Amino acid sequence: MKKLRIYQVDAFSGRLFGGNPAAVVPLDTWLDAKTMQSIALENNLAETAFFAPEGSGFRLRWFTPEVEVKLCGHATLASAYVLFTILEPGRREVKFETLSGTLTVVASGDELVMDFPRWTLSAAPADASGAALAAGLGATPTHVLSTGDGDCRFCVFESEADVRALAPDFGALRKLGLTVIATAPGLRSDCVVRFFAPSAGIDEDPGTGSIHCALTPYWCERLGKRTLHSLQVSKRGSELNCKLDGERVLIAGRAVKYLEGWIEV
Repeated sequence: MKKLRIYQVDAFSGRLFGGNPAAVVPLDTWLDAKTMQSIALENNLAETAFFAPEGSGFRLRWFTPEVEVKLCGHATLASAYVLFTILEPGRREVKFETLSGTLTVVASGDELVMDFPRWTLSAAPADASGAALAAGLGATPTHVLSTGDGDCRFCVFESEADVRALAPDFGALRKLGLTVIATAPGLRSDCVVRFFAPSAGIDEDPGTGSIHCALTPYWCERLGKRTLHSLQVSKRGSELNCKLDGERVLIAGRAVKYLEGWIEV
């Protein structure tokens, strides 16, 4: 039986019970993938992050309750927060080796700034899934794009009210096997967004850093800016400040610790 530290952090928010909660489990040596997946299922949060020392930094992995994912923003932010404020107080920078390459996080004022890869958007495949997607969302976007891996639909709506009013049929979206970004211009921000991922075990994610790898270049180019203030208008609400930097996207947000304790596996 192993006893492991665990932390729960609300990411992309400066207040408790806001943003997106992530569990963080620091490791000295790796657990097997089946055990990490079981811990993530037991936690029943959008993501559980595990990191262990590697070289001068750490290897970082992320699990939803159902699958391991290639990139996760809020659990990366939460992991850096745990390192900077609890495990190594005063630390200001960390490099994580991940399935998406090396990700750097730097402390800047009361925010943590993540350096992520830019995502490319392209025309969505011209097939019957367009009508099925609109039916699953309960509304028809003004236009639909696709992220580079093709498994995520980038749906643009006319107004913030349209995005806030979405009431998806998650069962229908799950059958499509797609994740969905729904976005529009914001009233008090450059854009608003919601993110639906029932195929990954998350009906609606409260705050999603990774999708800003696509949102930032899209809205920066559309608005003629290099920075983006984004509000994820989920029930909990999340706030992100992003900057387009060539082929990279800088994604900044705050974080608050909710819980710390031990688990036994």
